[in-house]
Amino acid sequence: MRKTLIALAGAVLSLSAVAPATAQTKATRIIVAFTPGGPVDIVARTISEQLGRELNRQVVVDNKPGANGAIGAQELIRSEADGTTLWLTSVGAVAINPVLYDKLAYDVQRDFAPVSLVVNNEELLASAPTYPARDAAEFVALAMKRTEPTPMASSGIGSIPHLAIEQFGDAAGLRLLHVPYKGAAQAIADVMGGQVAAWFGDVPGMITLVRAGKLKPLGMAAKRRHPALPDVPTLEEQGIRGVDTNNWYALFVSSKTPPAVIDSLNQAVRRTLATAAVRERLIGLGADPAPSSPAELASLVAADTEKWGKLIRAKNIRPD
Repeated sequence: MRKTLIALAGAVLSLSAVAPATAQTKATRIIVAFTPGGPVDIVARTISEQLGRELNRQVVVDNKPGANGAIGAQELIRSEADGTTLWLTSVGAVAINPVLYDKLAYDVQRDFAPVSLVVNNEELLASAPTYPARDAAEFVALAMKRTEPTPMASSGIGSIPHLAIEQFGDAAGLRLLHVPYKGAAQAIADVMGGQVAAWFGDVPGMITLVRAGKLKPLGMAAKRRHPALPDVPTLEEQGIRGVDTNNWYALFVSSKTPPAVIDSLNQAVRRTLATAAVRERLIGLGADPAPSSPAELASLVAADTEKWGKLIRAKNIRPD
């Protein structure tokens, strides 16, 4: 009996020694609420390898597209609140959807905890190379001469490109016809084909086409020039004030995650974005690395919810 008890005690000690190592090696998921190959997905895959090194465990990207981010959000809510499931989302799901939709399957304040801002993505106004305007100022001048509203594409009702169009029209005193698409790909295709005059879009989704001469950059809807497009002036530099867009991407975890775990994740994200190779890759893609504290991200969400909510209500923007 004594030998049996000693053997059992040894087995328990062995299991307890193994348990932390097993938890440590549990893979971390980054849920992306968009299809593979899009800007958010590309950013997630750019940071995943280095983030894995910082966390000392594998980091995998898990695409859960659909329902304007709600499917990805619900996947996070259902996950274990141990910091091994993160959600990389753009501003829309956390600061626009709550005011755009009457009912959501999630509550940002109740269900999510901010970890860190990852990148800023100000919108670029772009047209086909054959469009006669050389910049945003000339685009406005040409639009003023038209008897009909100037058609502009967006990736959907209530999207950042749509809200940028609304800001642009107000700032420049233009009559613009909003032409919503079900995604960026078809919107860009019709801009390049001349079916619509121009559109606002994330730089990472257009930088390759701009560099290839397939899209003409007219101006940045931001407070400063973009590091990947230093020769493209802001709209404000061209006399068009009040168009300030940022389709930022940020990481969130379940609201039940312990604060110490969130702090550890935040530090790992900061180290990841400070790594030269990751930073250079993101800038090359057209994204602007911008880590933050959880509190700073929470303040950004609150400020953008108020800003975009005010515009959505003023324009009576409703989803289809």
